[in-house]
Amino acid sequence: MISKCNWKYDEKKHAGVDYNKPDQVRKYDTNHQSFRDYKKESDGIINALGLGSEHTVIDMGSGTGAFALHAARCFKMVYAVDVSKAMLDYSRQKAQKQGLNNIAFCQSGFLSYEHNAEPADAMVCVAALHHLPDFWKLIGLKRALKMLKPNGRFFLFDVVFPSDITDYENSFNEWVQSTRNTVESDIALEVETHIRDEYSTCDWIMEGLIDRGGFHIDSTQYTDRYRATYVCTKKI
Repeated sequence: MISKCNWKYDEKKHAGVDYNKPDQVRKYDTNHQSFRDYKKESDGIINALGLGSEHTVIDMGSGTGAFALHAARCFKMVYAVDVSKAMLDYSRQKAQKQGLNNIAFCQSGFLSYEHNAEPADAMVCVAALHHLPDFWKLIGLKRALKMLKPNGRFFLFDVVFPSDITDYENSFNEWVQSTRNTVESDIALEVETHIRDEYSTCDWIMEGLIDRGGFHIDSTQYTDRYRATYVCTKKI
């Protein structure tokens, strides 16, 4: 008889800022909408995927619905998956107010979500994979692969560190200070927490994880502030 797997990583424990509190979730959404254009971001992702109204997509790490709420107007079905109940409750309320009824909300994550439906045409993950250590990133990617149709698309945006970084102390300090000067102190605190407590990895490791997870990387984009975007296709 196999005993309970106490060695499994608990993806529901927060890494970094705790977004299991409703007040924190509302504050997060308000802060991020002050410097992010959710619709513009979502339109860019949808264009990169090259899919349309007959397709389905899984939004892994859906948060407050920044992508899911806009994607629901463009796709047949959106599966909004997040480990935070508070995040899901918040985005569900927004969907109800907007009259959106083609979003399925599920409290789960890369390591626990069971896609009990036809394989999806695509998965989108925006700034969520870094909540997992590298080994569990790979497990999550392999699980994601099984949820997608042949030639299914995968869009990944995350914070990824360059392998050639040298003066990381000054670089990180400049990142935090620049955020504080251009946005606000709460977001700067998020940046500090991310660097210290979360699991962003190096570019060459991330590319290797995606490849070994079963995806072909169609395009990559690395920008300032360690932002990385990968548009991928399922290999098999």
